[in-house]
Amino acid sequence: AGLPHRKGDTDHIFSSLYRLQIFLYFICAYQNVSCGIHYVSTIFMLITPEYTCKPPGEVKRAVFQNVSHWRLEEILTLLSPGQKDHISVELQDGEIWELTRCSRIWRENMSHLDYEYNDYEHNISCSDGYVYDRSKWENTAVTMWDLVCDQKWYADMIQPLIMLGVLLGAIIFAYLSDRLGRRMVLWCTSTGIFLFGIMSVFTFDYYSFVIARFLLAAAASGYHVVVFTYVMEFIGMKFRTCMSIHLHTFFAVGIIAVALMSQIVKTMWIYQMILSTVTVPFILCCWMLPETPFWLVSKGKYKEAQVLVDIIAEGNHGTPCDLSELFSLDRNGPVNDTSVADNHNVTELFLDWNIASRIFMLWIIWLTCSLGFSFFNMDRFNVINDEYLRLILVGSLEIAASSFLSVVLDRVGRRKVLICSLLCTVLICGTLMVIPQDATIWKLVIVIIGKLAIGSAFGLIYIYTAELYPTFIRSTAVGSSSMAGRLVSIVSPLTKEIAKTWIVVPQVFITNCLLYIYLLEASLPFNRGGLEKQKALTSQQVG
Repeated sequence: AGLPHRKGDTDHIFSSLYRLQIFLYFICAYQNVSCGIHYVSTIFMLITPEYTCKPPGEVKRAVFQNVSHWRLEEILTLLSPGQKDHISVELQDGEIWELTRCSRIWRENMSHLDYEYNDYEHNISCSDGYVYDRSKWENTAVTMWDLVCDQKWYADMIQPLIMLGVLLGAIIFAYLSDRLGRRMVLWCTSTGIFLFGIMSVFTFDYYSFVIARFLLAAAASGYHVVVFTYVMEFIGMKFRTCMSIHLHTFFAVGIIAVALMSQIVKTMWIYQMILSTVTVPFILCCWMLPETPFWLVSKGKYKEAQVLVDIIAEGNHGTPCDLSELFSLDRNGPVNDTSVADNHNVTELFLDWNIASRIFMLWIIWLTCSLGFSFFNMDRFNVINDEYLRLILVGSLEIAASSFLSVVLDRVGRRKVLICSLLCTVLICGTLMVIPQDATIWKLVIVIIGKLAIGSAFGLIYIYTAELYPTFIRSTAVGSSSMAGRLVSIVSPLTKEIAKTWIVVPQVFITNCLLYIYLLEASLPFNRGGLEKQKALTSQQVG
């Protein structure tokens, strides 16, 4: 991270920290499982089951095509998604109604209950509510507040608002971690994840539910960004890449946990309550997390950093080291000398075009990776009819991508792996545009390869960004880049709507973006002058 030091000294420090680092790493990584859980748990909360308009009385008999049953709910299980056929019902008082999803029709002739009817009828709105198929889910946010038909847009707004919370949480908590410390933000965000998760269970109206989920998403996003910086600053150089990348593995475990839990629990409030309790063990242990020595030194808190390093060395049966001698610090300086840190801020990274251009390029890469990540999501695996299996497959591919990165990054290099991942995604998107729609098996294989490629790029971009910035601005850099990427997550539902009209729109857009990034990365020369200025800025900031 640009620390001035004698050769061999840093390796000596990190080897003495090794045993305690393992313990701290698994505490932090465990909580990342909770972040993965809350990122995707809303998927099943917003499921819209089969439904129809509720008749104005008790049903005596229901008819759908050639099937007759005494209960309307049993008929709903026969409907397939998108089916527009009506259901004919006879009420206890003899009235006959035709029920569709968003309207109901009263038949004037009540002498017979036939599915086909050509006599006079009255079209009436669904003022009595709706009947839902509860065979898979007892209740969801959609069924609790009737977010269907003309109220459907309320349900459509929930996911973009959650992504807005992710966006704001990433930049706000990242900034606070650079100012107040990593440990404080990890404490606050973890507590927020638990409290807002429980709060969303006890919401009794749509607006309080959205607010709770928004705050939960902000807290989870803040933890996910800051814990990445925390781990990078506490893990030695030998294992830093592997451990940082595998934070995404724990995130993917959370995704798989949601799929497994959703198969067991079918009631929304019980489902959310169980998932929220995953955070409890971390809250009980988070008081043990120390501040990172890098952050303490960058803020001029040399004596606090020295005490922390001595405690860690003693706990690991290692040899203490003198930070003032190692970093050529002033032994007689003030205890909390923050003057060095206060001389620099975010704007200095934009004063030189060579540095700023690479920052903007990183933001564009984040945005593109986020778009590709959204594109190769569960919807692309619609060949698999089971939504739970699809989610397990998505999580498993994330684990595979992280394992691949942990093996090749230090051997091949960040830049080459990033370029290859983006180029592979370009080729996959181009292939999807020309492959026949009925070639389902080939489409599934190609989408799996594309998911692995974009998953590798998205996992890599975290560590790639964090390594380019000094300690005093590292979390803010990762948070701002994540914020740029989350802009796509907010508008990604729009690409799905456009794709209904022209199916290749998302592929064309992603292909153009990825090809643009590839040309930037592959053709622009690496400017040594800009790099030297960035190194100079980093060297002035100890750590």
